[in-house]
Amino acid sequence: MAKALDQPGARLKEMEDRLQIRDKGGELVPLKANRAQRQFEAAAGRKHIVLKARQVGMTTWVAARFFLATITRPGTVTVQVAHDLAAAEQIFRIVHRFLANLPEEWRMGALETSRANVRQLVFPRLDSEYRVETAADREAGRGLTIRNLHCSEVARWPGNPAETLAGLRAALTPSGEIVLESTPNGAGGCFYDEWQRAAETGTVRHFFPWWYEAGYVAPAAGLGRLSDEERRLCAEVGLTREQIAYRRGLRASFGKLAPQEYAEDPAACFLASGECVFDLEVLEQRRAALPACATRDNGRLAVWYPPQPGREYLVGVDPAGGGAGGDYACAQVIDASLGLQCAELHGHFSPPELAHRVAQLAREYNGALVAVERNNHGYAVLVSLGRLEHYPRVYEDGGQSGWLTNAATRPPLVENLVALVTEAPHLFNSEAFLAECRTFVRRKDGSPAAANGTHDDRVLAMGIAHEVRRRRPRRRCDRLVPEIGQEREREYFARAGG
Repeated sequence: MAKALDQPGARLKEMEDRLQIRDKGGELVPLKANRAQRQFEAAAGRKHIVLKARQVGMTTWVAARFFLATITRPGTVTVQVAHDLAAAEQIFRIVHRFLANLPEEWRMGALETSRANVRQLVFPRLDSEYRVETAADREAGRGLTIRNLHCSEVARWPGNPAETLAGLRAALTPSGEIVLESTPNGAGGCFYDEWQRAAETGTVRHFFPWWYEAGYVAPAAGLGRLSDEERRLCAEVGLTREQIAYRRGLRASFGKLAPQEYAEDPAACFLASGECVFDLEVLEQRRAALPACATRDNGRLAVWYPPQPGREYLVGVDPAGGGAGGDYACAQVIDASLGLQCAELHGHFSPPELAHRVAQLAREYNGALVAVERNNHGYAVLVSLGRLEHYPRVYEDGGQSGWLTNAATRPPLVENLVALVTEAPHLFNSEAFLAECRTFVRRKDGSPAAANGTHDDRVLAMGIAHEVRRRRPRRRCDRLVPEIGQEREREYFARAGG
């Protein structure tokens, strides 16, 4: 039976034939797969992460999938982990309903239980069991050999979700199946990190927007003229006027939280956990129109516009310690006259290694002026720039080399960068920089900083570069006419307005 369920479509048919649920009207009905559930079932793999809108039925479907696996494969232990006790009890009611509505001969035979309480079903004749735990229990899954693991609403797990998840993964058999599932809850934290790293970990990503739920419609009478965005959604994803009417209701009810609670885009739905300092709409519009770039140094250096004769450049540097598990270092290269982002260096570099790469990059960009944040590890970078690299053009402030970030200089650095991104988003070409802007939030005390679990090295390096540019004496920008055939130079001046 278990092998037969591994065949394409067999498990789906068995689930629909055998299992029953309560519909939204409270009626007991056979389980029938909806659009999201069918799409999930069609995907191969044993590691899944599901980013979804509210109530598209994934928790019920995964419960049904794993319940069927538990009762058809002897020796199977299934664990579902909910974000809180109320959710755990709700999931267990769903699972218990599956069991209670199976044919009586099944329940009195191999599926006779020795325990069906405390959110646990034990099938002694099969040597299998089904548990529903909460993420608040740090011992969840300990001592078990788990074959099926479903982690529900991971973005809302309390405590240290990464530590809890690591303990559960340690209990999962090598051939076991894991599903991480959640609605988004900020651009940071355990679930956000798992989603971003899915390709690296061999995890299948699933995204289910709100319109996958057929019930999300509203009367279209009086809808009126559609906006450009609404027409785009109709054209690209096939939304009906009834769905557009429902969407308008969502926007009216949930405001800025609508893209998070009723996801439409796997990037935009990760709203920052706090008030984003930058304008999210501006960031998304720029992200959709970014130019191509060339990469070097195993992807650690991105170049949009190579250096051009006669141009002056600035390099803003945010250093770090260099450890593989620590913060990143970043250097942003901008055109000193235009403010255009030309290149970005980013990676785990020790201070001497960062100084070497920055000196190389600055020399390549016509002997650019280098502004290194001198706080903490910055002192070591500045020493290396002078003594090891003998680089002559280093920014000085108050008689000291480097840029000092403190309570007086940080607020204007951030606010001026925010204003520049809002007024001239075309100057910024790095998708990774824009992503950091999206997770740069105003905390409860009013201070701007990276959201928990995210980085801000690209933002701070860019802010340093533009503060130095803002402080330098204004100079006449010589307009150089690019030679015929040099496409990158023509593009450079066309985009920069030179």
